[in-house]
Formats: sequence, structure tokens, C-alpha cells
Amino acid sequence: MSTLRRRTYEILENTAGTPGGRLLSVILVALIVANVAAIVLHSVPSIAARYGTSLVLFEWFSMLVFTVEYAARVWCAVERDDTRFRDPVRGRVRYILSPLALIDLLAILPFYLTHVLPVDLRFMRVFRLLVIFKLTRYHSSMILLGRVLRSEAGPISAALFILVTLLIVASSFVYLAEREAQPEVFASVPDAMWWAIVTMTTVGYGDMVPVTPLGKFVGGVIAIIGLGMVALPAGMLASGFSEQLHQRRREFESEVRQVLHDGVVSAEESARLQEIRERLGLPDEQAAEIVDLIARRRGSVRCPHCHKLLSAEDRGGG
Repeated sequence: MSTLRRRTYEILENTAGTPGGRLLSVILVALIVANVAAIVLHSVPSIAARYGTSLVLFEWFSMLVFTVEYAARVWCAVERDDTRFRDPVRGRVRYILSPLALIDLLAILPFYLTHVLPVDLRFMRVFRLLVIFKLTRYHSSMILLGRVLRSEAGPISAALFILVTLLIVASSFVYLAEREAQPEVFASVPDAMWWAIVTMTTVGYGDMVPVTPLGKFVGGVIAIIGLGMVALPAGMLASGFSEQLHQRRREFESEVRQVLHDGVVSAEESARLQEIRERLGLPDEQAAEIVDLIARRRGSVRCPHCHKLLSAEDRGGG
């Protein structure tokens, strides 16, 4: 049983870079995309009237697959190298509460709730689109976004705190300035918050407009200040993405230096480089360029079997 469980874990997590694990990842990604497309198409009345039964059957099938996948991941969670997951009960509970496992659960839970709770199916169908977040496990860009959010959590939280403070101040001042002139529009501070949000983000819907001199002055000040403050989190995210991309390149360069320390690249080392490249989400061309650059600094790299110079494509594992 432990051998089967270990094999299941390796395939699901693709820890060994096996063809079976890669094939399963491709199938699950395709199924996620198809499931999201089915949910979206089912909201179109003409398509739902003609293909509604087929779309529902496909959704049942895909959710059954996702449920089996989730159960299998929980079952083999104790096979993780982290000792925190080794306990049969507490280890699985700890895995269930992990971010990726919670995403998997949220992806399938709304589907079953529609058949248990007396709720509007159209309302729950929107929540069933949460299945798209399962791509976080498979797509490198989603993984990169998660790493950026974790690394920049502190600065972004500070910027959001300043934005919330500015929002409360702006809505309070414009409420005081406009409540007598427009009591129906600026009826309260919470009502004025909507105006503050669209003003700070420079959207300007025009449904709430200050008419008093003081209200216009507050609006102008908030618009100018908000222009820079709203852009601050975006700049932090851009900086975080740039840093993470550089970090991935440095990680791959470190692995390449270890592989090329003896001047040759074995088949196992080439496969390891390919696995690392895929995990980091580096393009083939960029990986080959890194290997070429380091190889030139260290001298020629020769195959240990035929002793021929390895090409850039061979060196990059692509």
C-alpha cells in the first residue's frame, strides 16, 4: 500500500519529472480550462437550451475527476518529504488546510452545494468558476504571482492601509462639504466612499459629483493624491515580479554551475536541468543562453559518452 501511495504522490506532484506525471498535469489543465468554458457557455440561454444536458454531464464528469484527484492528494499527503505531514491524521489535516489544498476544495465545493442547499443555481454557478484557481498548481505564472504576493506582502499591506485611511478621510470631508447641497447623493460617509473610490482610481463615473466650492477642492486634492497612491501597489507588484524573475535566473545559474563543475553533463544531470527549468518556468532559449554563458566561462562541455561538444540545445535540456 505504501508503494502505491508513494507512486501516486510522485505522479500527482510530478516530483520525479516522469512522463506519467507530466501527462496527468496536461490532462488536468485541459480539463480545468474545458470546465470553465462549459460553465461560461451554460450561462448563454441559446447554448444552454441546445447543449445544456451535454454541458451538465461534462461538468459532472470533470467534477468527479477533480474530486478523485483531491481525495488522492489528501491520501498520499503523508508521503511528502516535510516531516510535518508524516502523521497519518494530523499530517493530512495540515495538508487540507494548506493554500493549494484549500483552492482544490473550493474548486469542487460549490458544485456539490448546488445540489444540497436551496440556493439560486445561477448564483452558485458563478462560484463554480473558482475551479479556474486550480491552475495555480500547474501554471508557472500563477505560481510566480503567489511568490510575488508572499514576498511583497508587507509593503503592499502598508500601502493598502494608507489607501484605506485616505479613503475614509476623503469620504468624510466630501460628506461634510456636500451633505447640505446634495443630501440625497451624499447621504452618509459610506455613500461618499463610492465617490472617493472612483475619484482616487481616476475612473470618474459621474454619478456623484461635488457642486460646492469646498467639495470641488476636496475632489481635486483627492484626485491628485490618489493618482500616486493607487499606483503604488502596482509598482510594488511590478518590482516584485522583476525580482522573482531575477531570482529564478539565479537559481538556475546556481544549478548549472553545480552540473558543470566537472566539465561534463551526464544524462541524469541533463534531465535534472530540464526538470528545474520547467519548475522555474524559464523559456528554453533563456535556459540555453545561461548554460552557454557559464560553459564558455568554464571551457568546453563534452558528452561523457561520445566526448563531443554539447550543443546549446543539448545543454539547455530543451
